[in-house]
Amino acid sequence: MSNPSTSFGQSPPHHGSLLIHPPAQAGLPSNAVASKKINTKDIQGDILVGIKKAKESFLFFQITNSNSFRSKLGKQIYSRVTSVAQLLADPSQQPTTALNIAFSQAGLTAMGIFDPIGDSDFSGGQFGAAGTLGDNTTNWDPAFTSGQVHGVLMFISNTTDNINSELNEVQSMLSDCITPIYRLDASARPGAYQGHEHFGYMDGIGQPNVDGFGAAQPGQTTVPLGTIITGETGDNTFGRPSWTVGGSFLAFRKLQQLVPEFNKFLSDNAISMPGMSQEQGAELLGARMIGRWKSGAPIDLTPLADDPVLAADPTRNNNFDFTHPGFDLTSDQSHCPFTAHIRKTNPRADINPQNIINHIVRAGIPYGDEVTADEADSNKTNALLFKVSYQSSIANGFVFQQQNWANNVAFPPGKNVSQPGFDPIVGENGGQSRVVTGLYPDNASQSLTMPMDFVISRGGEYFFSPPISALKGRLSGGFSF
Repeated sequence: MSNPSTSFGQSPPHHGSLLIHPPAQAGLPSNAVASKKINTKDIQGDILVGIKKAKESFLFFQITNSNSFRSKLGKQIYSRVTSVAQLLADPSQQPTTALNIAFSQAGLTAMGIFDPIGDSDFSGGQFGAAGTLGDNTTNWDPAFTSGQVHGVLMFISNTTDNINSELNEVQSMLSDCITPIYRLDASARPGAYQGHEHFGYMDGIGQPNVDGFGAAQPGQTTVPLGTIITGETGDNTFGRPSWTVGGSFLAFRKLQQLVPEFNKFLSDNAISMPGMSQEQGAELLGARMIGRWKSGAPIDLTPLADDPVLAADPTRNNNFDFTHPGFDLTSDQSHCPFTAHIRKTNPRADINPQNIINHIVRAGIPYGDEVTADEADSNKTNALLFKVSYQSSIANGFVFQQQNWANNVAFPPGKNVSQPGFDPIVGENGGQSRVVTGLYPDNASQSLTMPMDFVISRGGEYFFSPPISALKGRLSGGFSF
């Protein structure tokens, strides 16, 4: 078996860590620390470890033989699924390739599982509600419009060969009971760009601290475990089946990033200030649209120039809340625009008290080669981001952030301008143009129209990532192993 489970006392060969550790991102706790409050052996690894992945492949599948699939889930797949505890282990004790699995509502139905698990967005599926997210569904890949995606297998490793070996082995095991629908391969960007998404900005800095999963860094919001994990303290949905305790809802989005188009827009609309070149003005505009410089340094702390030293320090790069002595929170955009992406999706002091139930753990990863010179010259590229988020309630998590924050032109509330505008990065308007204000520090009332979406949804689905124990229990249908 290429991916033995350390839960059963087997020690996998040492192939280096499966995870990446960009200095700007907060570190992970040891399992000794995390397991004091959290059942790290029963929670699938990707849920809490999140964005720190070197390479990942997603295999979306349809269940064609329910009895066979459920039997093999308990007999063969269960022991290969990787827990949080295994990913927090020393690299020498990590599996060669980590495996996680999640199911759509259609998948649970195909398995004969009709237990209501307490999430209407999950039950309805993402495609049916795509319009409410602002998606133009004509852009969606057919795989996500067919209703045939019953589940997803996620393979995480530090080499493509490792992933292919494990994927082929698992697919062979399940060959009589599933049909592969779609495979997507992704990896962290190389070298100095590791941890950055395709627009060039360091990602994953603003993750919440999950209570019990290590100590919070200064400025990092701590959320109850149940904000992310079903059935735990802070999960406000009651009456879920007992087998769901330790699971999480996965919102998957395939997002295309128009990198050269984005860069051209920045250059064409560069901020003009005394002593600032056009290139510097374009960099400043991009930083104000994102809310961070490409290094990850927050513009709220360093509004006019990047500070890579600050960016690389997790004790400082999250320690802000958009308030400044002598400045009015209702009108000050000199530090950070009201519409900056990181402010729209994590409003900090703009909401009082801070609404912790709307936080998610992000576990996305880039897809696609680096932008070539030809692509840059043609202002067209095929860079993608697979956005993966985990939460105990899709309505309170991903959907709330997209509908009520990113797409809501009146958010954040209580400002001196009634409609600050869309999130310029992920805000959606059904493919129509979007208006944003506050991007120009010397003229906050000046609006800027985004003539296109720089991030285009190509589809997605909602899944439930069950606790590992459920794979050999309720979901295997009582088949022995």
